[in-house]
Amino acid sequence: MADRVTAGRDVLGEFAPMFAELNDDVLFGQVWSREEQLSTRDRSLVTVTAVMASGVLDSSLQAHIERARANGVTAEEMAEILTHAAFYAGWPKAWAAFRMAKEVYGEDPRA
Repeated sequence: MADRVTAGRDVLGEFAPMFAELNDDVLFGQVWSREEQLSTRDRSLVTVTAVMASGVLDSSLQAHIERARANGVTAEEMAEILTHAAFYAGWPKAWAAFRMAKEVYGEDPRA
């Protein structure tokens, strides 16, 4: 089962409590916990690809790469995912994602 996420409440709880609730309880609570339909590992693969493809190349993408690693995605798999997605989402986006992935996983994709 996915870990309980409180990022919404931690960052936006007072400013945008409804958004924080939807983020934490619905997206990361209900959606991410549907492991019978799709594992957290596979959800991480989809999420990293979608976030990169949409051009969100900030700390959100890095957090999802970190989550992917925690959910069992290896560095070698991450490198393959980003290489594959580069042809569909855009080469510059992949470059940005690779820089983040190297920070999360280190230099060696076999690690």
